Amino acid sequence: MIVDDVKKDHNAEQIPDLDFQKLEVVTALGRGAKGVVFLARTANDDGGDGEWLALKVISRDLIERKAKTVNSDADEYRRVCFEREVLRQFRHPLLPRLRGVLDTKKVVGYAIDYCNGRDLNTLRKKQTEKMFSDDVIRFYAAELVMALEYVHSLGIVYRDLKPDNVMVQHNGHIMLVDFDLSTRLSQKSPKSSPLLLPSVEVLTESRSTIKKKSKKRFFHFHRFCNSGVSPEDSDQQTANKQKSRPEGRKSPPDSSESDSSEKSNSFVGTEEYVAPEIVSGKGHDFAVDWWSLGVVLYEMLYGTTPFRGSNRKETFYRILTKTPDLSGEVTPLRDLIRRLLEKDPTRRIELEEIKSHNFFKGTGWDLVLEIPRPPSLPAIATEETDGNNLIDVESFVQDIFCSETEKKNRTNGDEEKGFLPTNYTESDRFHVF
Repeated sequence: MIVDDVKKDHNAEQIPDLDFQKLEVVTALGRGAKGVVFLARTANDDGGDGEWLALKVISRDLIERKAKTVNSDADEYRRVCFEREVLRQFRHPLLPRLRGVLDTKKVVGYAIDYCNGRDLNTLRKKQTEKMFSDDVIRFYAAELVMALEYVHSLGIVYRDLKPDNVMVQHNGHIMLVDFDLSTRLSQKSPKSSPLLLPSVEVLTESRSTIKKKSKKRFFHFHRFCNSGVSPEDSDQQTANKQKSRPEGRKSPPDSSESDSSEKSNSFVGTEEYVAPEIVSGKGHDFAVDWWSLGVVLYEMLYGTTPFRGSNRKETFYRILTKTPDLSGEVTPLRDLIRRLLEKDPTRRIELEEIKSHNFFKGTGWDLVLEIPRPPSLPAIATEETDGNNLIDVESFVQDIFCSETEKKNRTNGDEEKGFLPTNYTESDRFHVF
């Protein structure tokens, strides 16, 4: 089994520190909420061509400002460090290989192998019907299952599966990227991992108490839909306030909470792909990734996500209440999607059932990675560099993520000075993380 083979000796490889003096940063591939991904190439001492890398860079100033906003000085740094440590563990052909880490006074970041095939979302939109055939979906679905199987075997819940985060490598196989929203649960088999269900005391509460809690949860959910504050974030902020109170004024501790349950109660993910248990704040585990897989398969089949609403609030409402429209003849693929999009995580299909499902009938799981010609092979492109037109990464990142005050004071000539690529817009999205 490939999972067993690639899990061996996580720490054998030393990860080098990156030096801007030894990197040729060619262009910005896009931007995300907290960072910029650049296309860079290592500079060889012998003058030969180096390796192409995707360099993710995050502004320290942005991290510190965001940390002050959420009243958690270390949380943002912890998330960045956690992502790098997760990448450091990976030894799998469908997952990123950490090629180096970056740490300066202005920025932090890391580098992974560059995928010149872009992402599944871009690839799907290039299709005539903006969707894939069942056979193509089967290939990508099988590789996604294998990637998630490995990630889960490390005790990690991905929590951000979407086509934008599924890159296509030079050999046509996928690479799952962007692990800044992932978290670690007890390192057990995903199938046997305990769900975060209410305690017996909660189940035996009086109807009036339950009614009050339901009303409170609806209020939190409504506030989140309109302001971006999740029920879990609100509860955690309350808990933080309690910790800061004098000893004699603390509220009774909730015995059901722990460090691990706090992580698994946080609201994370991209709204159209998040599972119902994340939206409702009931607590979640590995099953949320299988829900997201169902959404991704649906999108590959129909060209749209199943629960998209006109706004965030409507999307969440549909996730909680709507049955996915699986129009068309009954097929193994539609049945698999239906079972993945089961709103009750205790009834949702899991790893072994997925791999043995009729949709994958005849799939040689040990042979998937050996397929020589996947559905799409990226065109071989030769990237050109101009030593006189390389990017100053720190200035570029600082300029994009400067404070609102700095943005107001910024001159209109920044674009002419080379801070922003000519084809760059604020709405650009990353295809790399």
